[in-house]
Amino acid sequence: MKNLSELLAIRAKKAIFEACGQEGVEPEITQSTQPQFGHYQCNNALKLGKVLGQNPRQIAEKIVEKFDRTGLSKMEIAGPGFINISFDPVYLAQEVEKILKDPHLGIDKIPFPQKIIVEFSSPNVAKELHVGHIRSTIIGDCLARLFEFLGHDVLRLNHIGDWGTQFGMLIAYMRENKVPDHADLSALMGWYRLAKKKFDEDPAFKKRAQLEVVKLQGGDSESLKDWKMICDISRKGFQEIYDLLDVKIIERGESFYNPFLKGIVEDFTNKGLITISDGAKCVFLEGFEIPVIIQKADGGYNYDTTDIAAIHHRVSVEKADRIIVVVDAGQSLHFQMIFKVAEKAGYYDPSKTQMEHVAFGVVLGADGKKFKTRSGETEKLMDLITEAIDKSKEVLKERLPDLEEDALNEDAKILGTDAIKYADLSSHRTKDYVFSYDKMLRFDGNTAPFLLYAYVRINGIKKKVGKDVQKINVKIELEHPTEIALALHLRQFGESLDAVSKELLPNRLTDYLYNLAEKFHLFFHDCRVEGTPQEESRLLLCEATSRILKQGLSILGLKTLNKM
Repeated sequence: MKNLSELLAIRAKKAIFEACGQEGVEPEITQSTQPQFGHYQCNNALKLGKVLGQNPRQIAEKIVEKFDRTGLSKMEIAGPGFINISFDPVYLAQEVEKILKDPHLGIDKIPFPQKIIVEFSSPNVAKELHVGHIRSTIIGDCLARLFEFLGHDVLRLNHIGDWGTQFGMLIAYMRENKVPDHADLSALMGWYRLAKKKFDEDPAFKKRAQLEVVKLQGGDSESLKDWKMICDISRKGFQEIYDLLDVKIIERGESFYNPFLKGIVEDFTNKGLITISDGAKCVFLEGFEIPVIIQKADGGYNYDTTDIAAIHHRVSVEKADRIIVVVDAGQSLHFQMIFKVAEKAGYYDPSKTQMEHVAFGVVLGADGKKFKTRSGETEKLMDLITEAIDKSKEVLKERLPDLEEDALNEDAKILGTDAIKYADLSSHRTKDYVFSYDKMLRFDGNTAPFLLYAYVRINGIKKKVGKDVQKINVKIELEHPTEIALALHLRQFGESLDAVSKELLPNRLTDYLYNLAEKFHLFFHDCRVEGTPQEESRLLLCEATSRILKQGLSILGLKTLNKM
């Protein structure tokens, strides 16, 4: 099923050509923001008036005259030439019926799936996931889920920091202090802090740590064994959080690209792209004040080299059509330069491969500053999630005092993680947002509990009526304005997904789902379901709402509850 805006755009393009003789005009079809002005608006007449030197309203009249009105109830010209378009309730009812018959809810699978790589989360080994990782992890997972639902071939990559000078420092400390082989990530992080302190204060230890780096990079078996142990401990700690958040991701850290770095530098040299600056091998780009350093003066490599190698591998080996890197806005300049350098080296062609840095703002505390613990330290992500689950448990205890302990614990885990994810995704990605447990666990407003409650309420109606929706065999009839508004919004699900896939802004979907829940509540308030002549028709509307709400929440990475 094509989106309603797409259907109207096709008709508008044809009508514009027939009315004005203008070929190739891009139709301007938008959803109406005010219901009294119809469902959609065509805004081409104003621009065409300037191009043709004619009255826009008269042009609008010609377009309306040539417009295919199948499924439409009304077309009106407003103001200087805006064309307001309304769909026929009978047509919308039929469209909802199609949604109910389609396991994919009327969303067409992509005819030519792309290979899409989403890089997200990307913590550093020997360090715990903290509040700074929450946005990359949640946004990246949501985008991956969306593209998977649309039918693309998605590779979820965790570009962890598992290589570099810090490992020489940590290995040297662990050996000299005889730390146990079996430890958790928290202990490992403690050793890292102590190793860093000694590295900064003890020149002899610093020298030994640097020698350990050389041994590790040279492939020394004992060094590699210790490095692997550190990575395994970190991986276990990361996975605990990924499991809790229901995030699936494939680890492919910096170390994966290490064997390719020498070849990258040689290739850049052979292509005449290298300029030596203070002993370092650099690439200078027009429009940028600083160079991209692909090999340091001491012969070592850095993030720039690794990221260039990653792009080369993802394009040449993985054959990616679209590469999405979900990293905070502070890295914007870095990725602008890396993408430009990779293009200059011929590692990707922008006309064939879409390369996007999905930047995002930071998480703020109630004071408007970066979120910290009371002691001023960066908040651990596990502590953040655990507290949300604990607070959710208290909320559910109050609302469902008879809920058994096991069910309470499971539901609290769902509500807590859902609340964190939704609060993040409903905020505009590029802006900072204030983290508030109280706000995210409220049952009113644009929150996870509000949407989960709407889902539970719909299922409660279905249960109360006691009919098997699958066996209902009536035509949906839309009579009340809130029924029509709900049906129209259900049919616009695909448009919200298209918006996210193009703009990579998850709040486009959260806004859609919040409006869906609100439109359902208005419908339920105005249109009784149980025991009315319209019972079965309205029950089908409830079912369609339930399915789309659940699927939308799933794309966001949220699970539903049976009771609230």
